[in-house]
Amino acid sequence: MTNSLKEKAVSFLQLVAAGEVREAYRKYISPEFRHHNPFFPGDVDSLLLAMEENAINNPHIIIEVKRVIEDGEIVAVHSHVKQNKDDLGGAVVHIFRFYNDIIVELWDVGQPIPENSPNENGMF
Repeated sequence: MTNSLKEKAVSFLQLVAAGEVREAYRKYISPEFRHHNPFFPGDVDSLLLAMEENAINNPHIIIEVKRVIEDGEIVAVHSHVKQNKDDLGGAVVHIFRFYNDIIVELWDVGQPIPENSPNENGMF
C-alpha cells in the first residue's frame, strides 16, 4: 500500500528538516521538478543545494506540522518552522503539486512570527 499524498508531502519536509535532503529528493521529487521560490533558479538542483546548505547552517531545524490539506494532486502543508528550539520561527505553507504520486512542483510562502502581536488567536 502506498502512502497518501499528504503523508508523502509531510515526509518530504521531515526528511529535509532532518538534513536528509538528498534522500527526500530521491524518494519524492521528480526529475522534472520545478519550484517557485523567488530566491533561487526554478530547477531541481538549485533548491536541493540551497536546502542542503540550510541544513548544514541550521542543523537543529524544527518543523511542526499544524495542518495538511489535500485536493486532488495538490497538497498544502501549514507548519511552524524554527531554526532552533529558542527561535520564534515562522508560519510556512508549502504547496506541492503531485503527478503520478511524485512531487513535480512546489510553492512556499512564509511569515515570521512577531515577538509581540495584538492578535490573541496566534498564528496557528
